[in-house]
Amino acid sequence: MSKPNILVARAVFPEVIAHLQQHFEVHANQADETWSKAQLMDKLRGMDGAFTTGGDRIDAEVLAACPTLKICANMAVGYNNFDIDAMTAAGVLATNAPDVLTETTADFGFALLMATARRITESEHYLRAGKWTKWSFDMFAGSDIHGSTLGVLGMGRIGQGIAKRGAYGFGMKVIYHNRSRLDAALEAECKASYVSKDELLRTADHVVLVLPYSPASHHTIGAAELALMKPTATLVNIARGGIVDDAALAAALRDRRIAAAGLDVFEGEPQVHPDLLTVPNVVLTPHIASATVPTRMAMAMLAADNLIGFFKEKRPLTPLNPAVLATK
Repeated sequence: MSKPNILVARAVFPEVIAHLQQHFEVHANQADETWSKAQLMDKLRGMDGAFTTGGDRIDAEVLAACPTLKICANMAVGYNNFDIDAMTAAGVLATNAPDVLTETTADFGFALLMATARRITESEHYLRAGKWTKWSFDMFAGSDIHGSTLGVLGMGRIGQGIAKRGAYGFGMKVIYHNRSRLDAALEAECKASYVSKDELLRTADHVVLVLPYSPASHHTIGAAELALMKPTATLVNIARGGIVDDAALAAALRDRRIAAAGLDVFEGEPQVHPDLLTVPNVVLTPHIASATVPTRMAMAMLAADNLIGFFKEKRPLTPLNPAVLATK
């Protein structure tokens, strides 16, 4: 019996390729070429499954061109690159890679918060440019983290991790807003109080965005929301590009209507809004919140195990549209 054909759309660890090769005919992109949509469709034709990353868009057009496709396993917790409705209609299973990146991403979110509040990137650029010639009392004076108010917008697993780091590690007062309120025990564990979105924006010294992207959450933070924030406040986005209106944020930073921002995700990434590159009071990182070797390996192995579980036993570990399994 022939093995199923699997496309690995981007380069991954050799150990993951070897793991997949035990079960599949693997067509791997270890050269890490970035394919256009047309190229992706061409590569997917005749494939039974795909190992995808967040940049690989799977929509109705792709699915129509690739009728043999049965599953796409995303090496990410986010899956806004998947049109889930179209995949379900086509009978194609979608999976993601949750949980394994929670703590690492929360670590990075807090690192980005600290770098933003304490103006670390801005001051490093100043030093490297040879501008540091003397001490002054207000040189790169930022804002305190300890004892301040942390606002978490999106209180899933990663948001809870951020809240705990703030509350337990830095004595921060934690407030949060979420689509649904946490139960009392979980709120107590996170030392977090539920507030409205507007109250969070008005009150927090540091706002961290950790909510999933959907059409409903597009530009959750725009000009009106930024206008609610304190002029001394910071904004950190480790969620997804499109949650923030990057043009409005750049204008607010330029005009010092908020103090600073830290961004790991962007609209239209890997392109970055050019105005964000011209303001000094922003820390920019290239979507690396989960980028430790152990975590990226765990994410890749989970995606691989979803493929193996599906084809071997029709039991993927983390399905997003499990109704598809009933039709298999």
